[in-house]
Amino acid sequence: MRALREAMGLSLRDLGERSGVSAPMLSQVERGETSPTLSVAAKIAAGLDLTLSQLLRLDEGEHVAVTRAGERRTLERGGHRFEELTPPLPGQRADVSIHTLDVGATTGGRDDPPMHEPGSRETAVVLAGTLVLVVDGTRHELSEGDSVTFDADLPHHFENEGEEPTRFLAVIAAGLRRS
Repeated sequence: MRALREAMGLSLRDLGERSGVSAPMLSQVERGETSPTLSVAAKIAAGLDLTLSQLLRLDEGEHVAVTRAGERRTLERGGHRFEELTPPLPGQRADVSIHTLDVGATTGGRDDPPMHEPGSRETAVVLAGTLVLVVDGTRHELSEGDSVTFDADLPHHFENEGEEPTRFLAVIAAGLRRS
């Protein structure tokens, strides 16, 4: 449940507001200190945009999840728009998204989701425009068609210093890097 919540960029309080389940109860469920009733589990599932059976991993027979263009989860902040292409499935270890940065916009703002879990890797492909990636203080300039892979658990952000909006595809694979 924690992985799903964090993949959606939700705090315990956010999920509590979406589901109607208190943040302390959600915390206890995540830590395995209590098992929710079916009623509470259904509320948690709804707060995570899942069915109860998806949350409980009872939909194992479904091997294909189609996300239609008009049904993507979309967020927009300060000239940064991103669309989640992958649905929030139980146990999912990778996330694919399309990002659009207006001229002068950056990712990694104070309202953006927290850094990725330890061992995560991110690959970005510039679809249109130019893009600057700053990882741990080092700048990397990218042009249309370029791709980059980096350790996503390091401090990082993307910037559009170009003269037109930039679009890029990002794939984040959780916890794959070995120390």
